[in-house]
Amino acid sequence: MNATRISRRNLLKAGAGLGGALALPTIVTSRGMAAGGTQPVNMQLGWIAGGNQIGEVAAKRLGYFEEEKIDFAIQPGGPSIDGVAIVASGRYEVGQVSSSPSLMLAASHGIPVTCFAVGAQKHPYAFFSLPKDPIRKPEDMIGKKIGVQATGQILLTALLKKHNIPEDKVKKVIVGSDMMPLVSGQVDAITGWATNTTQLRMLGPDYVTMRLWDEGIQLYGLPYYATQDTLKNKAALIAAFLRAAGKGWAYCKANPEKAVDLLIKEYPNLVKKDELAAVPIMLSYEFTDRTKEHGWASFDMAVWQHQIDTYADLGQFSAGAPKLDSVATTAILDMTKDSRPKIG
Repeated sequence: MNATRISRRNLLKAGAGLGGALALPTIVTSRGMAAGGTQPVNMQLGWIAGGNQIGEVAAKRLGYFEEEKIDFAIQPGGPSIDGVAIVASGRYEVGQVSSSPSLMLAASHGIPVTCFAVGAQKHPYAFFSLPKDPIRKPEDMIGKKIGVQATGQILLTALLKKHNIPEDKVKKVIVGSDMMPLVSGQVDAITGWATNTTQLRMLGPDYVTMRLWDEGIQLYGLPYYATQDTLKNKAALIAAFLRAAGKGWAYCKANPEKAVDLLIKEYPNLVKKDELAAVPIMLSYEFTDRTKEHGWASFDMAVWQHQIDTYADLGQFSAGAPKLDSVATTAILDMTKDSRPKIG
């Protein structure tokens, strides 16, 4: 999760300097001239495409985007690709980031991107420990060594502050993305995503999970976003995208094994066994009691305000806290309220 401050200058520079490896004129040209009255929708990711996009892949493979007259493509990200900058520059229509703080920080710097839907209703970020020395609540971290990625340090700080635990009572250890420091005993708990079943497998079947959301730091995972201009002037297109994606995710819920087959066809590098293990966990975050009532991809503006307040309290907005309506809008959700799947 990227919890660091975002530089407006760096974002705009990245968006303007889409040359070299990022410049794909043949792709842009061919998709910009989509035949049959279809309109292109490119979804820019901040990471390499995979199981988190199983719903969109299903919708693409089953023709749901085509039914909405959309020529859809997923644009992968990676360490050297600033997805927010690319979407902000107007190159692609929509984007998806791993975590909601990225969009709050962008908005605080005046980057004109706004969330219009949310995938993971509760962020899968969690602290994992072993049953021989379990950490089930924040107070259990006192006197313990907690492994956290560099970009997630602020989340540990937020959690400790929420529970009135002085930071010097917990030993913070900067780690990478794998679980080995916990397995080897270098740390007593380690952070990661509860959906990352491949990494978590090395902890054995009885590892203990303490979710950030459950302990009061409520962030959204996998939010969808677009520029304010796109949301205003191409609202019907974005609504069509959301309807088709929703149908894809509903198909995954009803047919998880078939959905994995579609995912593997799209991305043959993925391991079917791993994706079959991951999909039910991913679906448990996409479909909750809230989505049963309000529909897939819905969100609560009060939760967004809580996130803004939490980050402001931690001094994370160097350019000032963003206004709520610059961070998120329910306009597209309102347009699709009768067509998004209501599944829990």
